[in-house]
Amino acid sequence: GLKAMSLGLILREDEAAVWRGPMVQSALMQFLSQVDWAPLDVLVLDMPPGTGDAQLTMAQRVALAGAVIVSTPQDIALIDAKKAIAMFGKVKVPILGIVENMSMFTCPGCGQSHPIFGHGGARATAEALGAPFLGEIPLVPRIREWSDLGAPVAVAAPDGPEAAAFLDIAREVAAALDTAQRPAPSIVLE
Repeated sequence: GLKAMSLGLILREDEAAVWRGPMVQSALMQFLSQVDWAPLDVLVLDMPPGTGDAQLTMAQRVALAGAVIVSTPQDIALIDAKKAIAMFGKVKVPILGIVENMSMFTCPGCGQSHPIFGHGGARATAEALGAPFLGEIPLVPRIREWSDLGAPVAVAAPDGPEAAAFLDIAREVAAALDTAQRPAPSIVLE
């Protein structure tokens, strides 16, 4: 029941999109207006990190229900996350919450967890900024392996802890959308 659209579906595998801001803006608007999306409950836009043309275009041209900020736990990544939160605040897009990606590496051999990129930075940032903390996605090979096969871990291994992490975050986002101040249809930037 999921629909997807990506520039990666249009370009050849070895072809790069070398586009300046106006071309990116045009492509985004085409994806929104010329793809047969309906009917949808929620449209999730996976955006690059930061505060570039893509995010600003969406915030200014589309009635967004909110933004989910995804960051790894290290300080340098959190700087971009804080800038994104500030930008969305200026353009009046609610922050639905913050997710910490690659929170802990779990060794597939021994099962021990290691904070390769640090741990807890996104949670601390959420608390400092008064934003909801939505959860942590671990850095485990199984997520990448299933994704490379085209099967999200929540579908391929629905009873595993990785699936539980994604589903818990999805429930938190759904609850935040229920209380968001913006009108439907709900569009979420990630």
